[in-house]
Amino acid sequence: MDPGPDDMAGVVDLFGALARAELRQALSELAFRQGEQREPAAFEDSVEGAVDSYHLVAVPADALGESVEREGGADLLVAGPVAFPRLPEGGEDLPHIMDVPDREVDREAAAAAAEEQFRADAAAAVGAGDTERVGTLLDVSYELEAWGPVDLADVRRRLDAARDGTN
Repeated sequence: MDPGPDDMAGVVDLFGALARAELRQALSELAFRQGEQREPAAFEDSVEGAVDSYHLVAVPADALGESVEREGGADLLVAGPVAFPRLPEGGEDLPHIMDVPDREVDREAAAAAAEEQFRADAAAAVGAGDTERVGTLLDVSYELEAWGPVDLADVRRRLDAARDGTN
């Protein structure tokens, strides 16, 4: 089982939010249901890729009313601005398998976390001269503004200038 980023967003969306370890465990459970033996750690790169692509957004747990420290940090993942969440085969059974509560997502807190990460990613891409990442982030900026109450016009101007070589 190789879940795509939209599959992971669907699993996260099923619960409202999941810690990274919880998502990896859920993906391991789904793989098992599909006849594959995969350890949760096998999904680490896929999960991080979904975060990098903004299919998933890491939100500080305390911003979502959670105060429990968990393995891998206190962040919870929520379905992000570029995701089209879809539940993988067998996903509907996850709430019965996993001991994870449903979590309420504060959209403003999620948008603030996404904006903070986006600004850091944009600065890194511009600083590195990574025109491919700059182009990707330009596309993400529009999705992010539609997804949450953020204004990224200033960052978009920097990304445009970097893409055009005028920075």
